[in-house]
This record gives sequence, C-alpha cells and structure tokens, in this order.
Amino acid sequence: MTDLPFPRPRPVGSPAGAVGLPEGTSGLPDQFGRVARDLRVSVTDRCNLRCTYCMPAEGLPWLPKAEMLTDEELVRLVGIFVGLGVEQVRLTGGEPLLRRSLAEVVRAIAALTPRPRIAMTTNGVGLDRLAARLADAGLDRVNVSLDTVDPEEFAALTRRDRLRDVEAGLEAAAAAGLAPVKVNAVAMRGFNDDSVADLLQWCLDRGYELRFIEQMPLDAQHGWDAGTMVTADEVRLRLEKRFTLTELPAEDRGSAPAERFLVDGGPQTVGIIASVSKPFCQACDRVRLTADGQVRNCLFSRAETDLRTPLRDGASDAELAGLVQGEVWRKARGHGIGEPGFVQPDRPMSSIGG
Repeated sequence: MTDLPFPRPRPVGSPAGAVGLPEGTSGLPDQFGRVARDLRVSVTDRCNLRCTYCMPAEGLPWLPKAEMLTDEELVRLVGIFVGLGVEQVRLTGGEPLLRRSLAEVVRAIAALTPRPRIAMTTNGVGLDRLAARLADAGLDRVNVSLDTVDPEEFAALTRRDRLRDVEAGLEAAAAAGLAPVKVNAVAMRGFNDDSVADLLQWCLDRGYELRFIEQMPLDAQHGWDAGTMVTADEVRLRLEKRFTLTELPAEDRGSAPAERFLVDGGPQTVGIIASVSKPFCQACDRVRLTADGQVRNCLFSRAETDLRTPLRDGASDAELAGLVQGEVWRKARGHGIGEPGFVQPDRPMSSIGG
C-alpha cells in the first residue's frame, strides 16, 4: 500500500489536450465555473442483482481482474483527487459490497489528509454482515437502492428474491450509525409508480430518508424511453395525494441533486431528483473514477481519460493530477438528454458507477 497520508499534489500546468486550461491551474475547475469536489468511485462492475432497468437477465461480461485497479492503485488515485480539492468520496459499483477488500479500502481513504467524507451506494444485499465493520473503518453514511417493498414486485424487478436481505441491511446500517440512512428509488410506469406513497410511508416509519430518482438512459440494453419515464412532477403529484409536501428553500440545496420537501410539516423529508426533466448540470460538482481506472467528467460522457495505464507505467502524482484536471476542464455544459444529438453512453450504469 502506498504510504499514507498522501500529500496534496503541487499545482500543475495545462495537461496535454486540455486546450484553454490556464497555466498553473489548481483544483478541479471546468470552463463553465464549476469545481469538482465530489468523487464517485466504482470499486467493481459486478452485481448480485439483475435489475430490469440496468442489465439483462444473464448479466454482463465483467471486467477481467487484471484490468481493475488494485487496492493500492485505487487509494493512490483517490488521494490525488483529494489533493485536488475533492471533499466527498462515494463508493459505488456494480455492487461495492462484492469487493472483498472494501473495508480496507475505506480505512485507507479515511486515513487521507485532509480526510474526505466517505459514503457508499449499495443494493443492501450483504450489508447486514458488513455495516458495523465499514462504520468502524470510516464509512460515514450509506444510500441503499430500493424501488419497492412489495416482495413480488421486488423479485420481478431484480430477478432475485432478496428483499428481506435488503431490509436487514438497512436495519444494520441504522444500528451502525451510518446516518442518515437514505433510500434511493426509481419509479417505473406500470410497475411501481402507483406505490410510491407506500414506499414513502414505509421509509417514514423506519426513519429512512427517501429519494426518488428519474430513470436515466444508462441501461445496458439501451431500451430507455423518455416517453414512458415517470417524471419528478408525476412522483410529487402521486405523493401529494397522501402527504402534504412543503418545499425547502432552494438555497439549502447547494450542489445536491435532490429537491427536498418536508413531509406533513416535518421533521422528516423526501427528496425528488429530476435528473432528466429538470437537470441540475449547472451546479454539478461530480467527477467519476471507474473500477478500471478511467476518469469521467459526466455520467453521460462518451469519452474518458485513462489513468490506469500511465499509473502502471510509472507516472508521478503530479502527472496523474494533470490528466484529471484536463478531463474535468473538458466537461460539457450539460448532459444533453433531450437534445437532437444525444447518444447514450456505451458503458451502462453498472460499469460507470452511480
């Protein structure tokens, strides 16, 4: 393992290919005034569920082990991002709990200086066994993906009968102090869109914070259809048939993607993320690192910069930092969904990381 903590890399000049990046630029700015401070790290592309909106029933070809970052490589790269001003690291997948060394990776990231906030997005299967260990290693909070609490709907959606395992994982996360425990849900027309209020009540009863996310064009099958997507406005209308939602001030949102509402006067809240219908690109502060060492400046980007090859060829931290800066500088103004020239990325969500 590379010695910890990692020092902040010294500012580097304009990386090759980063046209217009001012000489001596520090941090992770783009040319539209945004600054990346939130790093999403995919620690594996593998998953133990087969959600219909993510991948086919037979799964996908997984990355060969040799192409995936080792623990030492991953933590070194995260340290470089932290040195460039990243303040939060979110571990994703695939399913991050499938990386056997996950707790050790969390502990190493928590030892970085300055220490970033560490979060994780998971499907919750297996979290009951690992929540306490991850919290002890330095994980601060967790988001669990759960679209329905109806056992039959869950089995049909995920192609696995694991709802009770997810429920146990949520309970363990709360017991381990991984607060606030958040639940991420996608409403799908004709499937679970009629039960969004039931899911909210289920979360309220257990003290979990629910976030609805519009379905995005990131499925491996490329079957996403904007015409059938359940919009954020539709979700809100369905919730308001049972609950009184009071919108929280926009200034409280910052760069967070969710529009948040007090439920029946509070203090509990629900969030709705309108990634497609009301994109928040102008405030986006995210950058992504894939499990095979590619840095992506947008979830919907069709280009990425390889860090794994130069890292293994002996590149210095400053050289790697320059590559990261160049990729972030090239970030587009918006994701372009809905525009005539939009083309879905080749990589699905499971490969990019959420």
